[in-house]
Amino acid sequence: MELSADLVEEKLRAYPEIQPLSTVESEHIELLPKTFADGDYGWRDPEWVVQWYGRRFLGAVPNADRRAVEDAYDENDYEAVHEAISAAVDADGADNMLSHLTALSGVDVQIGSAFCQFIDPERYVVIDERQWSTLRALGELDGDYPASPTTSDYARYLEAYRALAERCECSLWDLYRAIWVIAEER
Repeated sequence: MELSADLVEEKLRAYPEIQPLSTVESEHIELLPKTFADGDYGWRDPEWVVQWYGRRFLGAVPNADRRAVEDAYDENDYEAVHEAISAAVDADGADNMLSHLTALSGVDVQIGSAFCQFIDPERYVVIDERQWSTLRALGELDGDYPASPTTSDYARYLEAYRALAERCECSLWDLYRAIWVIAEER
């Protein structure tokens, strides 16, 4: 299968049928970038990003693993979270954004990339094994998904994602949803 603009559009239409979180994701992808940029948010907005990362898999991530990440994140105090997100909003490039975000408890490159996506969905997309493996199966990315992705792994993934989005004439968010559908169909 080769991805094209038409195929991305077709898969986008199927996304709400297979991802029950589709509506709330769309709301947050519209709401959170401005909310984070303005700094006008409470505890629950960034907490939602951490919860979304594992819960979007609808049971595929063991509950204990997901809870451990969420509990580790909950150890942060609000001021630390606010400072990290504000610094990430103002940072130049994924490496700098991730360096601020991964300083938080419970935030690794994977969760950090979810924050990047909801801070600036025009430039960033979340990394996970499912997306990586699907890109690899489509011949768009080489190598197995790393056990603990680094910022350089994320940079390579993001470069492949951006090139594919440009080729398919779509946004990163649209491509993410299309690849989610393709992964589900595999």
